[in-house]
Amino acid sequence: MSKALELARHLETLHINNMYKNDFYWTWDKTDEELDAIFTVADALRDLRERNKSTRIFDSGLGISIFRDNSTRTRFSFASACNLLGLEEQVLDEKVSQIAHGETVRETANMVSFMADVVGIRDDMFIGEGHKYQKTFIDACEYGYRHGILEQRPTLVNLQCDVDHPTQCMADLLHVIHQFGGVENLKGKKVATTWAYSPSYGKPLSVPQGVIGLFTRFGMDVTLAHPEGYEVMPDVIEIAKKNAAATGGSFKQCNSMDEAFKDADIVYPKSWAPFAAMEERTKLYQKGDKAGIDALEKKLLAQNAEHKDWTCSEEKMKLTKDGKALYLHCLPADISGLSCKEGEVDDSVFDRYLDPLYKQASYKPYVIAAMIFMAKVKDPVKTLMALDSSDKLRKMF
Repeated sequence: MSKALELARHLETLHINNMYKNDFYWTWDKTDEELDAIFTVADALRDLRERNKSTRIFDSGLGISIFRDNSTRTRFSFASACNLLGLEEQVLDEKVSQIAHGETVRETANMVSFMADVVGIRDDMFIGEGHKYQKTFIDACEYGYRHGILEQRPTLVNLQCDVDHPTQCMADLLHVIHQFGGVENLKGKKVATTWAYSPSYGKPLSVPQGVIGLFTRFGMDVTLAHPEGYEVMPDVIEIAKKNAAATGGSFKQCNSMDEAFKDADIVYPKSWAPFAAMEERTKLYQKGDKAGIDALEKKLLAQNAEHKDWTCSEEKMKLTKDGKALYLHCLPADISGLSCKEGEVDDSVFDRYLDPLYKQASYKPYVIAAMIFMAKVKDPVKTLMALDSSDKLRKMF
């Protein structure tokens, strides 16, 4: 029996009907079985591609991508996922669209979605705005579909907002699942999600928030560590606490990187901007207060510089379990002595984990493809089985 067929049979045991024609905003909106389905389909699609099987479930159609912040991995992962399933990606560049001439979100959403099956949006820089934009966009598509303007209602995949980065964190966790030999082996594993020094300013909170909001679903002991003043959204802290209580794991906060790293199985040192500062920055941008923005940036860079000892050094890694914790990063990392003078991680640590880091990133196209697949395919089990049994190849040798 092929791996894809085995995974399809596992999928058959899950209660996942609500995923069809639904969106993916953040992980805590999904049930345990729905998360399981994403991991299962991602692995099945990867197996099919590795065996040169065609996974094109669409004969035509568009995947619209809207990146309101810079991206490499997520941008190409979304394009790869669309291509894997048979969709053509079309990038909406707001700089060359009519948005500059006052076109509304409602109008834009309908104009770009006539033949779109999925829309992937990254909007992560402003607190209270990223998720709001995604919701406004898809609500406009829903209106267009119900009033006969659109022939189909595209699915939304959150490619990062101000609250969560579900495609990244799902890929991170799928990597962890494979590294530890199965989801059943995650319970009790200690995870250190920590702030780390960066010489840049304003990194989003959505990765650490996504990590604590997802990893606590699996019975792990998750610690969120940061210097005083670098708090994340209180709502997400409450989600992490509830998840940990429900799964028999734990969630705690501390202000010591050493404490978080002590005996950790997994470390995720990543810089982010303080929640309160990101709220302040959003208000300054809304007012068009450039002088205020410049002053805030200067203040936060100085604040960051007070915590240069918060770095993933060789000494810190020696504190982890057997000195061999799995190092995670969403990339790109600020690498001391390589991409910057002082940063999130020592060059020697980063270089030692280069292969698993790239492997971690490689799961993202399949996770995104699985999110699209589960939203657009009415009978995912039957479809996976048909792909597995088909003689249609991805390419001819």
